[in-house]
Amino acid sequence: MAVSAVSAPRVDGLAQHTVDIRQQDCIAFLRSLPDASVDLIVTDPAYSGMNQHMQFGHGRIVGHYRQPGNARWFAEFSDDPDTYRTFLAECRRVLRDHRHIYIMFDSFSLLSLGALVREFFDVKCVIVWDKVHLGMGHYFRRRHEQIVFASKGHRKLLRRDLPDVWTVQRLHRRAYPTQKPVRLFELMLEASAEPGFVVCDPFCGSGSAAVAALRAGCDFTGADSDARAVTLARSRCDAVLSSGEDPLERLPSRA
Repeated sequence: MAVSAVSAPRVDGLAQHTVDIRQQDCIAFLRSLPDASVDLIVTDPAYSGMNQHMQFGHGRIVGHYRQPGNARWFAEFSDDPDTYRTFLAECRRVLRDHRHIYIMFDSFSLLSLGALVREFFDVKCVIVWDKVHLGMGHYFRRRHEQIVFASKGHRKLLRRDLPDVWTVQRLHRRAYPTQKPVRLFELMLEASAEPGFVVCDPFCGSGSAAVAALRAGCDFTGADSDARAVTLARSRCDAVLSSGEDPLERLPSRA
């Protein structure tokens, strides 16, 4: 189900920017987009692979997060190789030539699926996101995730001073269970997006990528399969467009 776009003037008086966030499965969403219609893809799929490997105790790493009342936030992405190839093929189709893509991975999905990205894009490097604080772990405790940076065709980075380790503190117990810092996506856009670009996130979740796109003077299109996530992301973008404030990153962590 498509959700109508949000369009409003930026508070700084710059040109209008458009946000189009839909309630759709990621592949159905991508299939609805025309060929070569986006300039940058940044995304954090809800992989199921880590949960399949983490069977100790009661811990779960991704997917099936629950709200109060035991209601599930979202289901995991079926990240078997065939489904993942379909996803990557659609990403390649909608991405314009000579543009970039950033795909986030946990350790298990990087090992099982990361190599498939090379079948569709020219992988340039793997960026390490240092989350500063330790996470869960039954062996060495996790403090990082990986971001595969790749291109379709040739395109130089707009910033050449960025290292391949990004230290950005993770958000803990926020309004959305896997909410990523806006700063993480801002770094991607600073390196790869020009004002007026169309930024796409097929797993938009709480809308952090959309907020980064608006701040960079870009348009945004994205989707999430969960109606509550779509409502949250759209209201978040409304607030940013109307006041310049991001209500989700302003909120304190929940105990």
